[in-house]
Amino acid sequence: MFDKSQYELIDFGQGRRLDRFGSYVLDRPCQVAKGLPRGNDAAWTDADAVYTGANSGEGNWRSSAGLPLSWTIAHNGSTFELKLTDFGHVGLFPEHAVNWDWITHQVRSAGQTLKVLNLFAYTGGATIAAVAGGAEVVHVDAAQNAVLWARRNTQASDMANAPIRWITEDVRKFVQREIRRGNKYHGVVLDPPSYGHGPKGEVWKLDEHLPSLLEMCAELTVADRRFVLLSCHTTGIEPADLERMLRDSMGGLRNGVMESGGLALQTIDGRQMPAGIATRWAVNR
Repeated sequence: MFDKSQYELIDFGQGRRLDRFGSYVLDRPCQVAKGLPRGNDAAWTDADAVYTGANSGEGNWRSSAGLPLSWTIAHNGSTFELKLTDFGHVGLFPEHAVNWDWITHQVRSAGQTLKVLNLFAYTGGATIAAVAGGAEVVHVDAAQNAVLWARRNTQASDMANAPIRWITEDVRKFVQREIRRGNKYHGVVLDPPSYGHGPKGEVWKLDEHLPSLLEMCAELTVADRRFVLLSCHTTGIEPADLERMLRDSMGGLRNGVMESGGLALQTIDGRQMPAGIATRWAVNR
């Protein structure tokens, strides 16, 4: 998890969330906070930026004069660039930090250099975590701006020369080509969106395409699979659903430890805000 000096969920409720990233407090829409009461009304007056409108690229930020165009926060020796985006995000989802720490542990304790495939890799949190453990990483995302952002994060984290292969491409097309090439991986990380498009207009729908993608990932890792991490924020999918899909696609995954559950962030006063789900598997050592 993030150190409290770097990130903190201050409050949530009435369809919004109040987060502090480093020195700056942001007030944003939050689907899971709809219909819930706020815990600390007074705290909301301290926001440095407020996102209004639909959380789909159609809204806008209203920020104070003191908020920079970009700033950074740190986690376990790595540095992440943050900035306000048109979608109401900042380039980092703090609930994933617990999984980044898990990835670093899996790689570091493997006893050999692992090759890791990071799909829907966004701004590179999982990529940096794998590299920190000593892995070679292939980072794949359909959005060029996200890949460039991830590269800046590795540079800020003193990983500019790390063994990372950067790919801007439709995830399914890339995985299919890797299979044809006979390439193999020890670990796979996936954080797929509910819906999206590839750089050439390829359509991604999680409910339609995730099972077949997992089957292809199983083929890429069948020779020496060490870990798999699958997370998502799709409404209506439960941790048990993710676990079932993962087991069905990868032959049951019986020779390891599977963990599934909800991701969450905790406020200063101890309230839990749901923030997606994840299932992860690691081979018995």
